[in-house]
This record gives sequence, structure tokens and C-alpha cells, in this order.
Amino acid sequence: MEAATVVGSSMTLHRPSCPAARSAALAANCPLFPRFAASLRSPSPIKLYSSVSYSKSWNRRMPLGIRRGMVVKASASPDSAEPNAQVAPLRMESPIGQFLSQILVSHPHLVPAAVEQQLEQLQTDRDAEEKKEEPSASGTDLILYRRIAEVKANERKRALEEILYALVVQKFMDANISLVPAITSSSADPSGRVDTWPSQEDRLEQLHSDEAYEMIQNHLALILGNRLGDSTSVAQISKLRVGQVYAASVMYGYFLRRVDQRFQLEKSMKILPNASDGEESSIEQTVGDDTRPSYQAVSSHPEVSSWSAGGISPGGFGNEIKPSRLRTYVMSFDGETLQRYSTIRSKEAVGIIEKHTEALFERPEIGITPQGTVDSSNDELIKISFGGLKRLVLEAVTFGSFLWDVERFVDSRYHFVTN
Repeated sequence: MEAATVVGSSMTLHRPSCPAARSAALAANCPLFPRFAASLRSPSPIKLYSSVSYSKSWNRRMPLGIRRGMVVKASASPDSAEPNAQVAPLRMESPIGQFLSQILVSHPHLVPAAVEQQLEQLQTDRDAEEKKEEPSASGTDLILYRRIAEVKANERKRALEEILYALVVQKFMDANISLVPAITSSSADPSGRVDTWPSQEDRLEQLHSDEAYEMIQNHLALILGNRLGDSTSVAQISKLRVGQVYAASVMYGYFLRRVDQRFQLEKSMKILPNASDGEESSIEQTVGDDTRPSYQAVSSHPEVSSWSAGGISPGGFGNEIKPSRLRTYVMSFDGETLQRYSTIRSKEAVGIIEKHTEALFERPEIGITPQGTVDSSNDELIKISFGGLKRLVLEAVTFGSFLWDVERFVDSRYHFVTN
């Protein structure tokens, strides 16, 4: 199972053939991860239901003037946006994804209702497939039958990935936050800087609880070190490294939203564990002892040179970590609970993280050396301010938080998460 394991701001991406990495900046330090994702496949045929009818649950949430039973079709209108307009870096390919892309551009508030309709149809199709009996004949007919079933399952998986993605993008649009566009050499300003996007830090902060934002600040301190308060200085940094940090931060945001929801629930019910001063000090000491090796790993790892060359001081990471109530709460988990909460639950969510990151930073030109290490000699260096880096990390953490939210919602309508 794909899993992202996080303690504090350290993160490990577990893959069947990939060794663990210890920190956000190095979370993807295995040969497979820097590629972000496998090449995107061409669209394949799948049923598309372009009319949207509202159910009772969504009807209650619709603005005034939209009545139950109303049918919406994704059709062009004189005041609709350009058909090729992009609201997110990833271009969705499946018919369902393209349908949702059109609604995102023209009528983003209708996306949840459109998603619910598509999920109902996916459930109907899956139920019909499960009722079909496998042919008793053997040989070519049986192989063909199983191959058709496999193709249909892959189509449903791709549709689910893009449904998740559309819902995440729509949540950013609801918050009036624009996603960072694809980072390419052509997107740089005359000075060569790629971070021409607005900061929007205040809006991103408002999307998290106070306790969660404390941990996000610690996560930023781990990555930026003594440059956390410097938003204007510009550095040349490896594009591959920035992409790895972005993907790791998405996974951290997913974990953080998951534990924060449990924390806020127990807080509202007044059942939070009440640690004595001595116990809390002991927990904080454990946190320090447990995370100190990861700081040393960051500062001593040869691949961090690309960050250090840009003026980021890994050696100062540990000094920036501050105690927080949510961090103490997380450290009170037993090992099994922490492992469960730090696992990305579905392959679809992992796929979206990889594809979105690859769309944002482009597919890196890397290879594997005979020694099994990553050959990034063709990696591109980009000029970016530390304020731009901070904006990227904040967006990534928020993306992961939204991904947890929409994964839960979709799974409640169309069960696909394996417990």
C-alpha cells in the first residue's frame, strides 16, 4: 500500500521497492519518486453523463434560486469562459474529467452536484459488472473477458482520480485562491524569476485551525530555516528538489488535516488527554530526541547542497521548531494509531499527488545510474524568491488537507478506499 508517514514535519513515502527518507526536503529520496508520476495515458472510452440532477443532500446546500429537480448541462454560453481556459496545472483527460473541467471554468459552484451524479452512475456500472458471471469457457474467451474487466476498472480509477482533483480545485476556487500555474521557463518574468503568482498567505492561513497552522509554521521552518522571514531574496534552486518538497508537503497536509479533525472533535467534546506538566515535558523531550537525527540527516545529506547553494541553511532547522498543542497530541498516539493516521488511504489520492506535481513542475529529465542513485545532471535550476517557496509549500499543505476532505466525501458516495 502507498503510504506517507509523518511525524511532526518529517515524512516518509513508503513504496514496495523504495527505502524510506527522513525529511520533507528529502521525502522523495528514492529513484522512483522524482519522476512524480508515470506518463499520462491517452483518454479511453468511458460513459459520460453530462446532465446533472440535484439530490436532496446537495439541494440543501445550493444557493437561493436553484431548486431541486433542476437539470444542468455543460453547454457553452456567450458569457462562459474560454473552452481552453486552465484553472489548475493538471489537464484532466478522461471524459468525466473533461466534463468537470468545463464546469469548473464556467459554473464552478455546480461541480459538487455534477460529481454526485457521476458517482451514482459509476456505482451503477460497478454493480452491473459485479453481477456478471465469469464465463465458464476457458482459453481465449476467458482471457478476453478478464482483460475487458481490467480495462473498465482502470477507466473507473482514472475517473475517480479526476473527480477527486476537480473537487480539490473547486475548494480552492471557493476560497478565492488561485492555484500556482505550471512552472516553466516561459512563465518566468524578465528577471528570470518564476514566482510571479500572488502570495495569498492570509487566505491560505484561514483555511486551517490555529493548532494546525502552528504545525504548518514548524513545517515551513524545517524547509526554509533561517530564511523563513525573508520573502524578497531570490535563489537559484533545483526544480526537482522544489517538486519533491511540494509533493512531500501535500502528504503532510493530508496527515495534518486528518489528525486535526480528531483533535478538534475531542477538544469540542472536552475529552482531550490532560497531560501533567511533567508528562508534557517528557513528550516534548521525546519529540526533540526523535526528530534530531532527521535534522542531522538533512544537513549532512549530499543532495541538500542544492538548497544550501540557494541560501537555505539546513543546519538551522532544529532551532526553529516550536512546541505546539497539536504536536503534543500527535505524539501521544501509540505506534499503530500513528501509522494508520499517517497513511494515504487510496491509490487514487497518491496518483493525484504525483500527477498534479508533475503537471506543476513538468516531468524531470532524470535517470538511474548503475549504482542505483538518481542522475539529475539534466535537472533545471529555477530562480525563485523565498516568499515564492513559502507560497508553494502553503499551497501544497492546503492541497493535501483538501484531498483528505474530498476523499472522505467521495468514499461516502462511492466506496473505493480499502481499510
